[in-house]
Amino acid sequence: MPLIFRLVRDNRAVTLKIEIDDGAPPYEQVRAQISEQARSGALPVGYRLPTVRGLAGTLGLAVNTVAKAYRALEADGVIETRGRNGTVIAAAGSAAEREAAAAAQAYAERVRRLALSEDDALAAVRDALRAAYGD
Repeated sequence: MPLIFRLVRDNRAVTLKIEIDDGAPPYEQVRAQISEQARSGALPVGYRLPTVRGLAGTLGLAVNTVAKAYRALEADGVIETRGRNGTVIAAAGSAAEREAAAAAQAYAERVRRLALSEDDALAAVRDALRAAYGD
């Protein structure tokens, strides 16, 4: 028997159907279904998802199961956790921008440890971008 959760908010509904007998683990089913609904636009950017505890209780799943799904969705850039403001569907570009900023920060720290000048570090980035983009 499937576990079904349906939440309607602002005339939008999130529906999750968890098949316990399915070969996929429940956390993966939650992750895949929220990801697909976000990708299709059924869950728009900024849509506030239920809390981990709330969704776990409604679906009859362990809190850790839903937390694992939310962590995977956040790592994929599908959702953002905003502290007391809840968990929302992320803007498509924001995950890429966050990843690029993190990579840039790691690069800056690395070239500083290598004692490269700012000009040399920027020249290395420009060369790498030209090679990657074919310019």
